[in-house]
Amino acid sequence: MDHNLSQVQGAVQTLTQSSDTLFLLLGAIMVFLMHAGFAFLEVGTVRKKNQVNALVKILVDFGVSTIAYFFIGYWIAYHTTFFSGAEVLAAGNGYALVKFFFLLTFAAAIPAIVSGGIAERARFHPIMIATFFTVGVIYPFFEGMIWNGNFQFQNWLESQFGHPFHDFAGSVVVHAVGGWIALVAVIFLGMRKGRIRAGKHTNFAPSNIPFLALGAWILSVGWFGFNVMSAQNLNGISGLVAMNSLMAMVGGILAAFIVGKNDPGFIHNGPLAGLVAVCAGSDLMHPLGALVTGAIAGVLFVWVFTWLQNKTHIDDVLGVWPLHGLCGAWGGIAAGIFGQQSFGGIGGVSFIAQLLGTIAGILVALLGALIVYGSLQKITGLRLSEEEEFNGADLSIHKISTINEE
Repeated sequence: MDHNLSQVQGAVQTLTQSSDTLFLLLGAIMVFLMHAGFAFLEVGTVRKKNQVNALVKILVDFGVSTIAYFFIGYWIAYHTTFFSGAEVLAAGNGYALVKFFFLLTFAAAIPAIVSGGIAERARFHPIMIATFFTVGVIYPFFEGMIWNGNFQFQNWLESQFGHPFHDFAGSVVVHAVGGWIALVAVIFLGMRKGRIRAGKHTNFAPSNIPFLALGAWILSVGWFGFNVMSAQNLNGISGLVAMNSLMAMVGGILAAFIVGKNDPGFIHNGPLAGLVAVCAGSDLMHPLGALVTGAIAGVLFVWVFTWLQNKTHIDDVLGVWPLHGLCGAWGGIAAGIFGQQSFGGIGGVSFIAQLLGTIAGILVALLGALIVYGSLQKITGLRLSEEEEFNGADLSIHKISTINEE
């Protein structure tokens, strides 16, 4: 009898492990697909002479990110390596290996975010070196602090304010960190040639609205893997996370539609702003709180991006700092507001801890990016020559353009 019971328990355990592994693998694939969304969002926004570069950059960034995270970043964040024998790695249905793939797709979002900000004038190889260090060192340093309890930061927040910093799916850990790193890179690179004419700011129109829209759709769909599957096992799957992601996305769409005055670029970035903001508290908020969080993010993106493009010399091509940096920071703080029971949330979150955790992410991103991009600026330079920029990154770097007429 005991033997039969142990057999049944073993079979159930194996089935659970296999199901969790498949669940997380599907999540990893969905987030991996989001990188196609990043690529097409950039392809549709930049001028035609830089479209090939956008596609190549995102793909090679992913390859470099994988190497950096496999050899350095994952060890920094989780004190785990994969240098034992393949037989050992394969034991237990490979859940740990799939978890690495899932978390890698998050890490690789950092250079994908940066790519949109620095488009059209960045040299290729220095940016790949920057990708290696941002994914290998800067991102996992903060990821480990928040998601693995490194450096006792979370313990300190909990002892001081009753709760640790809560970031369920990476509003701050992924998006704010990526957005603030991008801001530093964008400032180092300076404005694209031709943006100031006769003393006035001019904006380059998106080259392909259908591609821009395709990128936004791919990202929006993949985001449900990004958020829902951050539970990392079937037992933790939450319909609330799915509902809140949906409501925040819709809040972002409608807010960007209204405030953006029918502009298709704003409307297609609206859902992304809402989804960035809801990542942190998607497992805590009431759907109405998520709707408000997404709507505020949509307004924040439109207003700040408009201000950047028309009033400053910060030339953020896709608006990745307002979209990811500011909306991500808002998401970290929003979790501390709409996660509270008094606002219809589940509770178990501290506003002060959320504020301090968000500030910590911004500081790590800024300091790390200053070191990485500042060093590369001095050693190799980050920007294409004026002639190369005029000809476009496609011809200057890749020796081919999107349209080759016979």
